Formats: sequence, C-alpha cells, structure tokens
Amino acid sequence: MAYTGTIVAVAEMQFMAGENVDATGDVEANHNYLAGYAEAYLCNLVKYDIVTNWGSLNATYKKLFSEYAARFAAIALIQYNMAGYTSRIEAEDMINVHWARLQQIERILKEASVQDFQGV
Repeated sequence: MAYTGTIVAVAEMQFMAGENVDATGDVEANHNYLAGYAEAYLCNLVKYDIVTNWGSLNATYKKLFSEYAARFAAIALIQYNMAGYTSRIEAEDMINVHWARLQQIERILKEASVQDFQGV
C-alpha cells in the first residue's frame, strides 16, 4: 500500500516523532491512517474540504495544516511505544510540546474563514 496522504509528508511525521520513534509503529500503513485521521479532523474543524481543495489553498495555511497533521501523527507514533526514548519523561515532554502547538494552531484556524484559506 502506498502512502496516500494529501496534506502531510511521511518525512514531516517522522521528524516530529523524533529519532527514537519505534520503527514497528512508524510504518506506511500507520502513516496513511494517521494522515487520514488528521485530514478528516481538520476538514471538520474548519468546515471546509481542505483535502479536495488543497491546490487552491493559501500557502501559509497549507503550512499550518501540514504542521498540524505532522504533530498529530507524531503524538500517536510516540504513544505507540515509548521504550526507544531516553526516558518516558522525554517521550511525554515531546507529546506535551506537540499538544500545546496543536492547541495554538486550532485557535488560529477557528478564527479564520474559508476565504482566508483561499487567500481571498
């Protein structure tokens, strides 16, 4: 199965999860699931199909959507198995940093309109 996500690249998910992510959870099938979950969540959050309309979106908002999806995936990949990190505290700290940024992005997106996404 080939990776089919629209808004986030595998490399972005892996970067956010960190170098100690468990390789058995960091696989193509999981990238598809996690990207799809993030895409669905974001479409519902902003009340607009960002996946279908990806090509017409404002470049700045594309980066926010991609960052959100990468951090969302990273949290799940880190949670899958924390044993590879230097400590559970390190893994939990990484999750907390991602979670805080997800909340910041959500605040930005909730205040924006579809016209903002399209650069109108």
